[in-house]
Amino acid sequence: MSKICDLTGKRRLIGNRVSHANNKKKMAQQVNLHVKRVFDPESGETVKLRLSTRAIRTLDKLGSLSKFVRKYAHLIP
Repeated sequence: MSKICDLTGKRRLIGNRVSHANNKKKMAQQVNLHVKRVFDPESGETVKLRLSTRAIRTLDKLGSLSKFVRKYAHLIP
């Protein structure tokens, strides 16, 4: 299973780790994902999603999954 947030589509970042001697080595920064069950009061359903911590914080702020989907429809893959 790939490490991608189900709502925002965040995935790992790939770049170079550069030493003091300017040696470059490939590295990847992984997304901080958590499996979370989200209840949507408008539809009355509970959905199990793999979410980044930023998406979890935004869901808490907005209050429900359907509000998140309406506001950030352009982010959902």
